[in-house]
This record gives sequence, C-alpha cells and structure tokens, in this order.
Amino acid sequence: MSEARSVLVTGANRGIGRAIAERFLAAGDKVATIYRSGDLPEGVLGVTADVRDTQAVDAAFSEVEAAHGPVEVVIANAGVTRDQLLMRMSDDDFETVIDTNLAGAFKVARRASKAMIRARRGRLIFISSVVGLYGGPGQVNYSASKSGLVGMARSITRELGGRGITANVVAPGFIDTAMTQALPDKQQEAYLAAIPAGRFGGVDDVAGAVEFLASPAAAYISGAVIPVDGGLGMGH
Repeated sequence: MSEARSVLVTGANRGIGRAIAERFLAAGDKVATIYRSGDLPEGVLGVTADVRDTQAVDAAFSEVEAAHGPVEVVIANAGVTRDQLLMRMSDDDFETVIDTNLAGAFKVARRASKAMIRARRGRLIFISSVVGLYGGPGQVNYSASKSGLVGMARSITRELGGRGITANVVAPGFIDTAMTQALPDKQQEAYLAAIPAGRFGGVDDVAGAVEFLASPAAAYISGAVIPVDGGLGMGH
C-alpha cells in the first residue's frame, strides 16, 4: 500500500463530504475535516471552524498539520444554499453563499498552498455543481459561487502547475442526499427525466471521481471540470 497521505475535506459531516472522507480513510490515509457541526465518520480528525474566517482556517490547518503533517490533498466541499428568485434575493442571501462556497474555498486553498509549494506536490479538488454551468432558477448566488470555482482552479493551475500541484473541479449533478430528497416529488421526477442515466447519483459516484483526481494516475490532469451527473450537463 502507498504511504498514508494527509488529507483535508471541508464539511465531512454529511452527504458528499462524508463519503469522500470515508473513501480516503478506507484507502489508509490520514483524514481531517474543517466543519461546523454534526457527527463525523470514525477516524476523522474534526476541527470546528468557519471557512469564511481566515484566522479560523489558519488555526485549523495548524492543528491538522500538528496531528497529520502538512496537508497534501484538499477537498473544498463545504457549501450552503440560500435559494431565492433574483428579485427577492437579499444581499445577505447572496453574500452568505458566495462567502462560504467561493471565498471559503479560496481561503482553504490559499492556506494549503504554502506547504504544497514547499513540498512541490499537492492536490486541490473543488466540489462544484452541475448548476454552476447549467444554471438553476432561484440559484443566482449558488450558481455564481460554483462556477467561480472553475476560474479559481484554472488560475491556480496556471500559477502552481509547474510545482507538482494540480487543481481540479468535480461537478456533481443530482446526488441522492438529504438536499435532493427534500425536493418536491414533482420536481424530482422532472430532474430524473432530464438525466440520461435515468437515476440520481450516489455519494460514492462523486467520491470515486475525487479519489481518482487525488491519485498518482491523475498527475497530468489539472484545470479540468469532471462532471459526475449522469450526462445531465453535457457540453456545459
């Protein structure tokens, strides 16, 4: 087995983040998370912090580094939604989503990059969404935050690509999580009809793509957007 890596997943307490953390644990890696609340998979080092707060992110990384060593793989997964139609969307609805999903990912990546540059290796993986490029009514804030991750990953690739560091985006479609299950039945049926695969994805579908991007096999992949959406967003 390859040597255990120091892996950090933000928001590993539920859904996609939890499945990703479990996948790396199963591979024998040392896994930590920055999260706000909830329970964690056994074996995950949890540090409670708000990704919107630079000092909190810095302190969380210091704690993880002390326990697991410099972070080699980062999965920026923490995200929130505040859906509302454009005309009714408040500044707070917009700013909270951008600050968490986009600025939070930036703050985590910026802090992680220091050790990665020194080590001349690293994996930055941003969890976006099919909605980032496909769009979604009532999701101007969420879509903007998730498409912003693409520009971020591609700019990081141009900055750090020569140092053995890759930055990629995984764009899940409709995944069978609590968030999707909360949608009205009619809406779920409409989404299913639009998905060529004819089913919602599982969290393991996303975790598998993340695991690949973090692996040595993906060393020459950077600035890519990997859709995990059953074909829903083709061409977007």
